[in-house]
Amino acid sequence: MDSEEADLTDAEREALHALEHGVEHLERAHGHLVAFHHSTGRAMDHLATAEGCLRDAGHEAFADAIRDDYLPRGVLGDGEGDGRWSYDVLETYEETFLEDVLAFEDEVAEDLADGRRHVEERRQERDWTERARD
Repeated sequence: MDSEEADLTDAEREALHALEHGVEHLERAHGHLVAFHHSTGRAMDHLATAEGCLRDAGHEAFADAIRDDYLPRGVLGDGEGDGRWSYDVLETYEETFLEDVLAFEDEVAEDLADGRRHVEERRQERDWTERARD
């Protein structure tokens, strides 16, 4: 074990590793929310196009429904005017939960491992490299 890892117990290394994996999955979830936001925006663009096409085809009531009921509506809510838009869901996730967990991960890594990251992977890399040399 190198000097950087000598001060960590197995339980501390395992905790850091699990915390890093948790954060990585939260970052993946963030990516899914970004994709959700982009897909929702693209879908709304298509609905706006459909509104125009329906209006051009003489179907005013359907066009009005898109204009009045769907385009201004948030993606979460009952459709009565207080719905949350996809950007709001994304921003709330980023600015509350994700930001808080990232700060917590930094605090734990700083306290336990002097800010070092991927401690378990570095140990694994070293072990495999040494094994290959033997």
